Amino acid sequence: MKYPLLIAFCALALACDRTAVTAAEKPADKPASDKPAVVDKEVDRVEKSNDEWKKEMTELQYNVMREKGTERSGTGKDLNNHEKGTFVCSACGLSLFPSDTKFESGTGWPSFWKPIKPSHVKEVVDKDHGMTRTEVLCARCDGHLGHVFDDGPKPTGLRYCMNSISLKFVPAEKGEKAETPEKK
Repeated sequence: MKYPLLIAFCALALACDRTAVTAAEKPADKPASDKPAVVDKEVDRVEKSNDEWKKEMTELQYNVMREKGTERSGTGKDLNNHEKGTFVCSACGLSLFPSDTKFESGTGWPSFWKPIKPSHVKEVVDKDHGMTRTEVLCARCDGHLGHVFDDGPKPTGLRYCMNSISLKFVPAEKGEKAETPEKK
C-alpha cells in the first residue's frame, strides 16, 4: 500500500459519518434547517469580528470553532472525562451539555445524548465534504461544536459528537448535581 495514512484517515471520516441523515430523513421533531434556532431570553448573543476571535482563541480552537474544522479523533481533553459537571462553550461560556448525558460512543470525540436546553444549540444542514450532515453550533456565539447523528442511546437516540476544543468543563461543586436537560 502506498498511502496507508490517507486510507486510515478516509476510513475514520466515513466511520464518524456512517449514519449521516439528509434533511428529509431527519425526524420531524428535530428538523435541521438553515434558519437559526429559537434562542431563549437567557442566551444573549455574542458577536465579534474574526480578528477579535483570533486574539481570544488558540489556533486549533479558531480553526475548529470559526472555520468549522475538527480535532483529531482520540486527542480531545474531555474524551475520558467522567466527572460531574457541565460542559460549556469554550468561546462564550454558554451551558451546553450536562455530564450525565455524556456517553462512550467509541468515535474518539466526546458524545452526548441531549443538550441542556434545545435553545442552547443550533442545528444546521452541512453539505461540506460531499455529504449531508447536521452541524451543531453554539446558539450564543455560532461557534462550531461538531455534528449530531441519529445513532445515540435512548431516550433520544441522538449522538451529539462534539470537539473537546469547543467545550470547557465546569466541575460541579461538591454535593451539587450537574445541570440537567429541561423536561418535555
